[in-house]
Amino acid sequence: MKLHRRSFLAGSAALSAGTAFGFGAMPAYAQQTLTGVTYLPPSYADLAYGSQGFVDFVNENSPDAVAIDFYDSGRLLSADEQLPALRSGTIDFMFHTTSYITRSLPILGITGLPGVVGPLYENPERLKRGSPLFNLIQDELKKQGLTVLSLGGGIMEPEYIWSAGDPGIRDLQAIDGKKIRVVSFEATKAIEDFGGAAVRIPSSELYLALQRGTVDAAVANISTINGRSIQEQVKQVLRVPVTAYAIGIFVQTDRWEAMPEDVRNAIMAGVDWFDENSARTANQDYYEEQYWPAFKEGGLEVIEPDQAMLDRFAEVSSNVRDAWASEVGEEVGRKAIALAMGEDA
Repeated sequence: MKLHRRSFLAGSAALSAGTAFGFGAMPAYAQQTLTGVTYLPPSYADLAYGSQGFVDFVNENSPDAVAIDFYDSGRLLSADEQLPALRSGTIDFMFHTTSYITRSLPILGITGLPGVVGPLYENPERLKRGSPLFNLIQDELKKQGLTVLSLGGGIMEPEYIWSAGDPGIRDLQAIDGKKIRVVSFEATKAIEDFGGAAVRIPSSELYLALQRGTVDAAVANISTINGRSIQEQVKQVLRVPVTAYAIGIFVQTDRWEAMPEDVRNAIMAGVDWFDENSARTANQDYYEEQYWPAFKEGGLEVIEPDQAMLDRFAEVSSNVRDAWASEVGEEVGRKAIALAMGEDA
């Protein structure tokens, strides 16, 4: 069934009243239909693999319990509209990148903190369902009426500094005075701490921004580089893990808990698949085995930081972590950082 935006919005009041699940005043049906969204397009095959795989898994394995109507590419809701729609009950679940919603859900900032994302990426089990860090995030989100079913089993490969020109950005000192594209708050603060000018530019405009010299470099995930053909405009990448993100499945807690047990069981079977495969497949099958070899073959210079550079980056970025911990609460923030770093909380 194709759901157009006008009919969707017209029916939002009914959805919020509970008709999406078939409870309340509505009669019960054997199969429940849930509406899910993501703003990511299928052309980002690495990122779309997990979300589409989850939908297909549930629809194929539990047809008697639930059917999912899924809308990607912002066809139903834009990235900015997703969280308000989830809160209002006009959708049943959403996939979202954590970096996009950390201002609304600060606890998710742990997935993008400079000096933390490197160890968190190298140890994905620290963010899997049931881990102490995942449970801490879950507890904080529930205070806002939301439940995260999975964070994809780990963060995506961190965002590095991709630069144009010669010699480009080859070390941390070279950031000073450069105009660098960023998206997240965490990346903005990290770049500014090293004397760079952070410029917020969406990925759709990044190719021309680099081509025209609007920016000298970009903080970006390899998925953005590949998806927007940015490798055609940059000459080198400094692989300092500036920031990162995870892709999560989010639901409204009260609606989730009101679902029939067979529906929740069907969804959780898909969640288990998503937690096991989403980040792992993107990071290994796409990035490590496909994208990086192709970029290197195409002439991209990959600059690996030594431990001294990584330590210096973590040291200078400490104020970003301090500010985040203060925002979420010192006790919660310090505990989350410790768990992400593999320390006793």
